[in-house]
Amino acid sequence: MKICSKQKQKTFVAPSPEALNPPIIVLGGTANALSIARSMGRAGVDVVLAVSEKSPARYSRYAKAVVPVPTNVHPGEFWYEWLLSERAVRWHGSVIFACSDEAVEFLAQHRYELAEHFLLDDSVPELQLALLNKQRTLEMAREVGVPTPNFWRVEHLDDLDRVRKQVSYPVIIKPIHSHLFHQVFGLKLFYAFREDELISLTHHALSHRVEVMIMEWVPGPDHLLGSYYTYIDRESRALFHYTKKVIRRFPINQGLACYHYTEWDDEIAEWGQKFFQGIGFHGLGNIEFKRDPRDGQLKIIECNPRFTAAQELLTRSGMDIAKIIYRAIVGKPVPRIETYRQKLHLWYPVRDFRAFLELRRRGELTFTEWLKSIRHFQVFPYFRWDDPMPSICELIRGIIE
Repeated sequence: MKICSKQKQKTFVAPSPEALNPPIIVLGGTANALSIARSMGRAGVDVVLAVSEKSPARYSRYAKAVVPVPTNVHPGEFWYEWLLSERAVRWHGSVIFACSDEAVEFLAQHRYELAEHFLLDDSVPELQLALLNKQRTLEMAREVGVPTPNFWRVEHLDDLDRVRKQVSYPVIIKPIHSHLFHQVFGLKLFYAFREDELISLTHHALSHRVEVMIMEWVPGPDHLLGSYYTYIDRESRALFHYTKKVIRRFPINQGLACYHYTEWDDEIAEWGQKFFQGIGFHGLGNIEFKRDPRDGQLKIIECNPRFTAAQELLTRSGMDIAKIIYRAIVGKPVPRIETYRQKLHLWYPVRDFRAFLELRRRGELTFTEWLKSIRHFQVFPYFRWDDPMPSICELIRGIIE
């Protein structure tokens, strides 16, 4: 199953390889935006950060310019008013990178207008929007033969009469669009352990006009999670292949990963390639799987068509995908990177300590075991000696909030 754009895309003429490096405009993001700013800034590329006014990335010394997005304004509306106005004329010819779901949505909805003034990646708008839809992602996975958990769409409470006869608890009440769900509830999803919770939490979501589906929970600890990254250009060539795994998340089984490590996994890469090639994908893609201990099968959890929070891990392990993608977009030779550093760890210390406390309360991790698990050289998402302000600001924000 492939989705193709019916509208002919207008593209900005890329500069020649001999031209000066065009700037990069980063839309949204926190740790991922910061990692890109540092990497590309050191490479001599001007980086403009159009991020939330709360993002620690805006304090990086490697940001050439910062265009803060007010917290009370929808990011897409803000970017539209800025990028397609005279205020952004000085940045015409820049490459645009997406570091949030809102940015992916914005670029897909306005791609043809933006392409008249900026350099964009090789993504297909219809597919970008489809991958933001968590249910459509699972449907596409099934269509191309990639294993998924069981899932059921619920548009009205009456739909639960059918669903509750088929589910086994616990189940996940998962948003169709994660960024919209998070804006309302500040969470990634809801768990229901009983029928009454399934009904009440589903009603809670629907009453806020948030679309959700019911999804089977794949049991087991968070270290059963692994991800595959690639970039597929307009000639359908994969510019790189990369896999990593998760050690812990916070909150357990539902939050953001707080401890990652690099490890190549042939099976994860094989299923990831099968998915992206099967749907006719182009651009940057990240797909996450969890191994189901009940049958040993990897099953898709979600897909992100953008740079993720683990960007610094990729960069420090030798797979600087921002540079690879940038060079592909501007028409410069793209280096072929076949290997990267293994067993390199990315650590969010505060969140990981909170994950440890939760696991200890559940009797699943002792303090000694936690200490042993962090006895590695650590890559930090925010801290760098040569660029300390983002980590200082993030620490202060964490204390205040």
